[in-house]
Amino acid sequence: MTTLLVATRSSDKLAEIRRILAPISGLEVVDLNDAGIPSSPDEDGIEPHDTFEDNAASKARYFQALGGLPTVADDSGLVVDALGGAPGVRSKRFAPERGLQGEARDLENNRHLLELLQGTPEEERTARYVCVAVLVDGAGEESRFRGEARGRIAEAPRGRAGFGYDPLFFDPELGRTFAEITREEKNERSHRGRAFRALGQHLLGEHLLTEGL
Repeated sequence: MTTLLVATRSSDKLAEIRRILAPISGLEVVDLNDAGIPSSPDEDGIEPHDTFEDNAASKARYFQALGGLPTVADDSGLVVDALGGAPGVRSKRFAPERGLQGEARDLENNRHLLELLQGTPEEERTARYVCVAVLVDGAGEESRFRGEARGRIAEAPRGRAGFGYDPLFFDPELGRTFAEITREEKNERSHRGRAFRALGQHLLGEHLLTEGL
C-alpha cells in the first residue's frame, strides 16, 4: 500500500480526487487531517505566486516537509478570457467580500463574476478551468501535471452539484454546466480529472503501484 497525502482541507476537493484515483489499487489517499497536520496561520502565506504551477509546488513542498509522506498539492482556478484571465490564481478569493467560507464564499465569487460579465455577449464569455497538481515524493523530487477544461460562463447559475464555479461553467459539448452533470462525467472531462489521471499514470510508471487507470 502506497500512502499519498493530498494537501487540502477542502472535503469537496478531497472527495473528488479520491473518486478520480479510485481505480488504482494499492493507493491510500489521505488528507491533512488524516495525517495529523493541524491547521496553522502559516498556511495563509504558502501560495503567494502568480502561477498555478508555483503555488502548487510551494504548497506541496510545505506539507511534504511536515508530513514526511509523498505529497500532492494542486492549485486550480477559472480563467475567463473577457476578464484578461481573471480570476486565475485568485479564484478562491475573487470576490471583494472577505471572511466568507465554504458555500457562502462560492456563492459570492459566482455573484461577483456574473456582475463583471454583465452585458458580455455569449460568444465572448469563453473560459477554461485549469488545474496543476505537483507531486513531491519522499526524496523531495517534484513532478507536475496540468489539466484544462474549456467552456464558457453561463448567464445564471444552473445545477446543484459540484462546487466553486461549477454552476456557471457551461460545457458546450454536453450542453450543461459542471453543476448539472454526474460525478462520473465531471471526473472524465474536468481539469482536475485530467491532471490527477496523469498523476496516477506517473505513479504507475514509477512502479509505486501495480494496477490502475
